[in-house]
Amino acid sequence: MPVFFIILFGIYFSGNIYIFIRGWQALSGLPIGFKLIIAAIYWLGAFSFLYMIKRDEALPATLAHYLHQTGTGWLVFTLYMVPGLLVTDLLKLFHWSYTYSFFIVLGLVSCVLLYGFIHYTHPAVKQLDITLNKPIGSPGKQLKVVAVSDLHIGYGTNKAALKKYVALINARQPDLILIAGDLIDSSITPLRSQRMEEELAQLKAPLGIYMAPGNHEYISGIRESKDFLRPTQVHLLCDSVVTLPNHLQIIGRDDRSNRNRLTVKELVEKLNPEWPVIVLDHQPWELDKAAKAGVDLQISGHTHHGQVWPLTLVTKQLFELSYGYLKKGDTHFYTSSGLSLWGPPFRIGSDSELIVFNLRFE
Repeated sequence: MPVFFIILFGIYFSGNIYIFIRGWQALSGLPIGFKLIIAAIYWLGAFSFLYMIKRDEALPATLAHYLHQTGTGWLVFTLYMVPGLLVTDLLKLFHWSYTYSFFIVLGLVSCVLLYGFIHYTHPAVKQLDITLNKPIGSPGKQLKVVAVSDLHIGYGTNKAALKKYVALINARQPDLILIAGDLIDSSITPLRSQRMEEELAQLKAPLGIYMAPGNHEYISGIRESKDFLRPTQVHLLCDSVVTLPNHLQIIGRDDRSNRNRLTVKELVEKLNPEWPVIVLDHQPWELDKAAKAGVDLQISGHTHHGQVWPLTLVTKQLFELSYGYLKKGDTHFYTSSGLSLWGPPFRIGSDSELIVFNLRFE
C-alpha cells in the first residue's frame, strides 16, 4: 500500500510540475515579482492536502475545512488540467496553436469545477417504490424509509453541512432512517471539536436510526467511532440484528475491513424467515450470496459512483452494482452514490443523493 501511494504522489507531483511550467510560460512578459507571487500561491494549493497527515490534531474548524476543500479539490484540478494541456500540446504538432491556450484550458476546467461544486451542494432526493413479498405487523403495509450513505462528516462535511443534511432528511418525515456506512470521514477529532453529535441528535424517526459501519469508521478507529456514536440516537449494528416492533428485521453487516466478519448467510440464519429482512452492507460485493440467503432488500454505498468522471467508468468495472437499483430473484439491491462525499468537493458525472424507499409489504 505505501508503494501505491508513493507512485500516486509521484504522478500527482509530475502533473503539477507540468501545469506549473505551462503556466509560467503563459505568464511570460509579466514582472518577475508578480510571477513569483502566483508561483507561491500555486504550490501552496498543490501541497495543501498534506494537512491530512495531521488529521488527528484539532485544527481551527474554518482553517481545516478550507485546507480540506483546497487540498482535495486540487486533485481534481490536476486530473482535468493535465489532459487539457496535453491536447493543446498535441495540436501544436499539427500547427494548430492558440496564443492563450493555457488560459482557455484553465477557464474550461474552472467552469467544470464550478458546475461540479454546485451539483455537489444540491443533493437529489430520489423516490423508489418497492414491494417486499413478506408481511409486517402494525402500523400496516407501508413504510417510508430514508436511506443515506457516505456523509463523511469531519473537516470536509463540517457541522454546517451536516445541519443541512439533517434538515433534508427530517423534511421527508421518515418512519425509519438507515445509514449504509461512512457516516464518519477519517478522524473523530473534528467531530468532537465541532460537537457534531448535537446535529445528529436532531434526526427524527419513530422506528429509529440504524447504521452499519463502513471502511472509514475503521480508518477513524472503529473503537473511537463506536464511542462517538454511543450517546447519539444512531444505533451502530456490527454483525448484529435488530427486530422492530412491526417485525421488520434489520441486519447491519460489519465492513470488509474486518476480515473475520460474519457471512450474510450466518446472520440471516438467526432470523425469522417469515418476516422481511433489510441488510445494510457498506460495500456492494457478492450480491448473489445475499440473494441466496433470502435477503429482501440490501442497501449499500461506498462507491460514490466514481464521484467525478472518468472515475465513474472505473467503479462500473469494479462493482456489479456501482450505482442504482437491481433485482435478483426476490432480493432488491440499491447502491447509493452517497449524500456527501470523500475529499474533492465536486460531483461530475454522479449525484449526491438521499433515497426515500416507499416500502410495501404483501
